[in-house]
Amino acid sequence: MIQDTSATDQILSDTNGNFEIVSYGTITISASGYQTKQMTITKSQFIEITLTSLTYQLEAVQIKSLSIPIEKKYATDAVAVITNQEINRGNTLELHPILNKIPGVFMQNGTLNTNRITIRGIGARNLFGTANIRTYFGDIPLTDGNGESSIEDLELASISRIDIHKGPSSSSYGVGLGGTILLQPEVIAGQTTEASLSTTLGSYGLQRTVAKVSFGRKKSNMNIVYSTNHSDGYRDNNTYDRNTVTTTASLKVGEKSDLSLIASYVNLKAGIPSSLNLEDFQNTPRQAAFTWGQSQAFEDVDYAIAGISWKYNYHSALTQYTSVFGSFRTNNEPRPFNILAEKSTAFGVRSRILGTTALLKKTWKWTAGGELFFDFYNGKTFENLYQDFPVGTGSVQGDQRSDLDEKRNYYNLFAETNLQINSKLKLNIGVHLNQTFFDIDDQFLGDGNDSSGSFEFAPIVSPKIGANYVANTHFILFANIAHGFSTPTTEETLLPEGVFNPDIKPEIGWNYEVGSRYNFLNGKLVGSFSIYTLSVKDLLVTRRTAEDNSFAINAGKTRHNGIEGNLNYTLLTTDPNKLSFFINGSFNDYTFDNFIDLENDFSGNSLTGVPSKVINLGIDLTSKKGFYGTLNFQTVGEIPADDANTVFSDRYELLHGKIGYLNSIGKHWGYNLHFGANNILDTKYASQLQINARGFGGNAPRYFYSGLPFNVYGGININYRL
Repeated sequence: MIQDTSATDQILSDTNGNFEIVSYGTITISASGYQTKQMTITKSQFIEITLTSLTYQLEAVQIKSLSIPIEKKYATDAVAVITNQEINRGNTLELHPILNKIPGVFMQNGTLNTNRITIRGIGARNLFGTANIRTYFGDIPLTDGNGESSIEDLELASISRIDIHKGPSSSSYGVGLGGTILLQPEVIAGQTTEASLSTTLGSYGLQRTVAKVSFGRKKSNMNIVYSTNHSDGYRDNNTYDRNTVTTTASLKVGEKSDLSLIASYVNLKAGIPSSLNLEDFQNTPRQAAFTWGQSQAFEDVDYAIAGISWKYNYHSALTQYTSVFGSFRTNNEPRPFNILAEKSTAFGVRSRILGTTALLKKTWKWTAGGELFFDFYNGKTFENLYQDFPVGTGSVQGDQRSDLDEKRNYYNLFAETNLQINSKLKLNIGVHLNQTFFDIDDQFLGDGNDSSGSFEFAPIVSPKIGANYVANTHFILFANIAHGFSTPTTEETLLPEGVFNPDIKPEIGWNYEVGSRYNFLNGKLVGSFSIYTLSVKDLLVTRRTAEDNSFAINAGKTRHNGIEGNLNYTLLTTDPNKLSFFINGSFNDYTFDNFIDLENDFSGNSLTGVPSKVINLGIDLTSKKGFYGTLNFQTVGEIPADDANTVFSDRYELLHGKIGYLNSIGKHWGYNLHFGANNILDTKYASQLQINARGFGGNAPRYFYSGLPFNVYGGININYRL
């Protein structure tokens, strides 16, 4: 963006950076990711302006998603920021290659619709999906009343940035034991109109189209993203179809008020091939599990979220943020053992005040607020009669077997402050209060059991304290102590006979961490390092009594000890040419500290479902001619598949790469050609584990999901900017 400092005129360059300005005097040139520059123009002339890149100065990133905005380098916890540029280094459909570059974060990916995210080992014991991690899209919670999240269903092209706070350190966004993932929606900046259309084709029938339209005005803006995605899948019964529409908008109402809107709709239908036993995984990895293929199992989901946020500036030292949000979700999911029909509706309100106060000759930046969440769920199951019909018929609905209404509500209250002790030392202190309530109404009593009842957990207080110390211009130390918790799901509160377990308790833990951030060679070499220990007690252990029935008990303790580090080195910084290298890794020692389940003593064993280490090495290149490329090599250590540590997935290495070419046509049009390849080494590996799998009917346990072999994709993006 170019601005005449003697006036209020603003001019936007075209996609190739060209612009024309009819003015003399001092102008200001700015661009996201670059240092702002001022120049004086005295005559008509053609000049080439070079801006100094900020892209390698990772620690200068402003974490605005925090309740108290702060530069990343001054944070007192381990926080990772994934930029839009990093999101676009892949095919923009799959989230796991992006998250798995972050030390301490690991996303298993059985299929496009079967995923599990863990942070520092937390969430690994969840049988299906992501749990014990708080997730938000803007100010809208994506975590449901059961504590589970499905962020992989959102359209990546509608996300501008992902902030990940590792460990229970984010008081104002819940204190999930694993941490918090904040997805920032994409918005348009400046007074302009933009449109783009991108198409990607790839292996196994991959077809992806994304269309964007953006309008920016002086007091309002709107961004609309539509996508359609299809894959035939690598395995049998593995087709995938997803359509999404995401809208963001904002409106300035007077000098003190701003309104913003986020809305997203997802329609998804995808086959479920399920996991394989060892023999099938090794010899016929493309097949679906037998009964899942015979029943042609699938999920058919409609999911929508929406929220309106109001920001009001009382004065320069006091601002209020209030959001009202809601969501609905329906799912029809035939499985071999039954057919599940579920509906959920959720709504809530979140409000906080951000202020600055002078007290005791110190400046206190603080925030305080609360969140109310109401989740109404109905789940029905029916017999699946697929075995009574000819092969190829697929699932056929039979008699009803259950009908449960569930109300899952909670409230959060929080307060947090940053205190600048002196020019070098900053403290962060916070406290979070949560109480969760379950209410189950069993509408189906045909089996003789009544699961109706109400249950509430005692209020849980979670404090935290963190410190950040600036040793010098190159080296910063940080440390924190934080408390977190994870409540059981409604299913985990029920005993096998369908009645409440009055002895069930939330998992709770304390995290202790010290780390550093460093910056050398004038910003060319940046990185961070941290060491932590997280102790969790009242571990929830799931016991499976049948293929479709399980219950949970509090059976032990785990200890999560780990080391994380990353290093980024920019070798070439002659803008716009840039060549940089990175290496990062996490080394984990996660064990059962005390775990006795019936007659089995698993104490001292490695925690199930978490790799012993993950290391990434990579290179990124951009050039003045418009060419760019990235290459990432990843090694993943072995993963225990059962609590007894008798079954492991093998360690594996993956190599991913992408190249492309950017250019413009005239002042308004631009294009981006790209080609990428995943698993270039054609490694055979298990991309997800079904932990503690059991064999039923004399069959071998099915632990393994087959990872994709070598696959490619390519496409073009065409954009227009007025």
